[in-house]
Amino acid sequence: MDINSAVGSQLGFDHSKVAAIANWRASDAFTQTERDVLALADAMAEIPTNVPQELFDRLLTALGKQQLVELTNAIAWENFRARGNRVFDAQSENYYEGALCMLPPREVA
Repeated sequence: MDINSAVGSQLGFDHSKVAAIANWRASDAFTQTERDVLALADAMAEIPTNVPQELFDRLLTALGKQQLVELTNAIAWENFRARGNRVFDAQSENYYEGALCMLPPREVA
């Protein structure tokens, strides 16, 4: 699960931004396009998925059709992986010491 953090660290990802994702709406760390990307990720995780047309239009303008298709597929793939990880209560494999691997709080039934 922490492989993305490990690879991101090698690519120079800003860990303060990664840490701010959980509260991205209240954070001033993100550009408008980054905020729109995070809003898209949240909308795609909802059941049913509900992406507002205005959000889609802003992202299409900012990213173009090809990048928006790639982004949407990447978000869908991560949602797929995350749902499987939750079923099996997958935990960090410690691929990278000190890596960021935020997990949402798990509801206890």
